[in-house]
Amino acid sequence: MSDTSPSPLTTLLRHRLAWPLLTLFLLLAVNTAFNASFLHMEWRDGHLYGSLIDILNRAAPLVLVSLGMTLVIATRGIDISVGAVVAIAAAVAAWMIGGSVSGSVSRFPMPLAILGALGVALLCGLWNGLLVAKVGMQPIIATLILMVAGRGIAQLITDGQIITIYYAPFFFLGGGYFLGLPFSLFIVAAVFAALYLAVTRTALGLFIQAVGINPTAARVAGVQARRLIIAAYAFCGLCAGMAGLLISSNVKSADGNNAGQLLELDAILAVTLGGTLLTGGRFSLVGSVIGALIIQTLTYAIYSLGVPPEINLVVKAVVVFVVMLLQSQEFRTQVGALVRRPATHGMLP
Repeated sequence: MSDTSPSPLTTLLRHRLAWPLLTLFLLLAVNTAFNASFLHMEWRDGHLYGSLIDILNRAAPLVLVSLGMTLVIATRGIDISVGAVVAIAAAVAAWMIGGSVSGSVSRFPMPLAILGALGVALLCGLWNGLLVAKVGMQPIIATLILMVAGRGIAQLITDGQIITIYYAPFFFLGGGYFLGLPFSLFIVAAVFAALYLAVTRTALGLFIQAVGINPTAARVAGVQARRLIIAAYAFCGLCAGMAGLLISSNVKSADGNNAGQLLELDAILAVTLGGTLLTGGRFSLVGSVIGALIIQTLTYAIYSLGVPPEINLVVKAVVVFVVMLLQSQEFRTQVGALVRRPATHGMLP
């Protein structure tokens, strides 16, 4: 009898994180091939410098939003308002901090400003969750409301202007370093660790999967599906608020019109690249982090290779399209059937 068990390589490629990891490694290889100093890192001024550090630091806001989006998508939802929530949180923080040109005075204490920005972002998430779980709106419609109105709210807070932040301590959130690494990475690591422990060490992960697979059956089984959905949207809003703080701290300003623009699309792409199903149920936090790194590494490659700005979105879309095809079991099965067909086509019966 012939051995029909799959080879170790086939088994490895069937893992849902295999293709995202392979894509990330290929992008890193492309960057290294065209930029000899891409992997080079050096210690300067008390912390690490290098392209990899820059990619990780710039990917931090996207990773945070992607983690929140993962829970929303896992419950059969979607949140296209996260970009607007980023703008709102950044605007609130910038308005509350303000700061004099000397960089030593703020309008409100910085901890209060941070709590205010995060509180507003949390309320935005709760609003989305209530519309979906209590009112019964379709998730894309419910979050579209805030996506449109949120930009207006952010511009009302900033009075239609770009608010420049002068308070130097605030810059540490998105641009500071701790133990030689960007401080934003420690924020991301803390959020990821807390969320990962919550979904793997408690019943939360099973509840999210149950709601995503069949909300009605989950409610019959005793799962508080509506509360879980509201909590998922609230957490997503909170993550967007943290991303807004990092972005505004890094650029030292808040732009109600452009802050977080298209971030919701990048977050959805990151989550799907990481293997989370848009139909709900199966999700992967690690995969979402990898997906966010893929998008940021691809963005870095596009700009470093000198690709014209007018076609960089097309290049990004093509890469994402190819990766999603490779992740599709149906597509791989069809390709395998086409490859095997010529070998058997000429055989006599």
